[in-house]
Amino acid sequence: MATIGRPGLSREKRAELWRRWKSGQCASDIARALERTKGAIHHVLAFSGGIAPGARRRSPVALVLDEREEISRGIAAGRSIRGIAAGLGRSPSPVSREVARHGGRHAYRASEADAHAWERARRPKPCHLARYPELRWCVAEKLALDWSPEQISGWLKREFPADQGLQVSPETLYRSLFVQARGVLKKELMDHLRAGRRMRHPKGGTTPSRRPGQLVDAVSIRERPAEVEDRAVPGHWEGDLLSGANNSHMATLVERHSRFAMLIKVQGKDTASVVSALSKQVRQLPVELRRSLTWDRGKEMADHKKFTIATDVTCCAVPRSRACARARHVRSCESAQPPPRRPRRLRTQPCATKSAATASSTVNSAPDSTRCPATRNARGPACNFVT
Repeated sequence: MATIGRPGLSREKRAELWRRWKSGQCASDIARALERTKGAIHHVLAFSGGIAPGARRRSPVALVLDEREEISRGIAAGRSIRGIAAGLGRSPSPVSREVARHGGRHAYRASEADAHAWERARRPKPCHLARYPELRWCVAEKLALDWSPEQISGWLKREFPADQGLQVSPETLYRSLFVQARGVLKKELMDHLRAGRRMRHPKGGTTPSRRPGQLVDAVSIRERPAEVEDRAVPGHWEGDLLSGANNSHMATLVERHSRFAMLIKVQGKDTASVVSALSKQVRQLPVELRRSLTWDRGKEMADHKKFTIATDVTCCAVPRSRACARARHVRSCESAQPPPRRPRRLRTQPCATKSAATASSTVNSAPDSTRCPATRNARGPACNFVT
């Protein structure tokens, strides 16, 4: 039965999804392997914050499906509860509760009872931040000041060494942010994390589509013949990769002399799929029209050497300085901005329908008893980043 966080994936496919995710595969590769859309895979990952849930297992004393089948057959044969319990080697009390819990003798079904029992076995316990509101407010205030979870954990250990209720590990803070189903910290606090991630990403191996590499031994466009620049000789192409909906991709090739364009459908954006599709299409061209191909620094052309060997077409790449100029400019502008001095507060209602006095009372509505002792007497309103 499909539920929130598990969009129609069977138990085996969910296990395969998390196995591939922990091995380092990206959502696109997992979607192709499981024959699902990238959005469906991302929904499963985001619901758990990228953290694989623990394997569920039954209690050793709980009834199993075979025992429930025996109970169902005993009821159909008209046997008493004590007789059924004696045949199972159990006390009559758990057998009686089992039958009464699932509709009584006239409506008991073994498979339905087993499925309901498996769902009722979920008994989530409140996390550490949910049980200690003072700690929750203190953590939210520090996160809003751009403190890292490691800094918050170390500061709490030094400030409150004897109070275990006001200490928390960095991993607990990360899980409380990534797993929003816990409902202890606002999603907006993730904007203050330095990595800027919205979920836990696996460590270790990565797939070619996620590897942060660059084109090795690529010919720069500065080394192209002069005939490429003046468009006088046909046979020089420019290409790029386009991505569409539902994890669809298409490569484009434009001939510089005639402006003739070709659209090539590719199975994925990984370098193996792109290079294979381009090589198959370019080999169909006359030899006079196979001179050079100019591509950007996209990782889809990491295997450009295989393309050159297969087609005898020189692959030229945009210089790294030109491809990354815009990215460096954006990063330099962001680094020049000073960090905010005050924590950003959430507005629960639009400003057009809420007066300033009401907004101020809402932000300061948290009682002093639920605030961190270290900031209880501090000036300014209480942080409104906890739920």
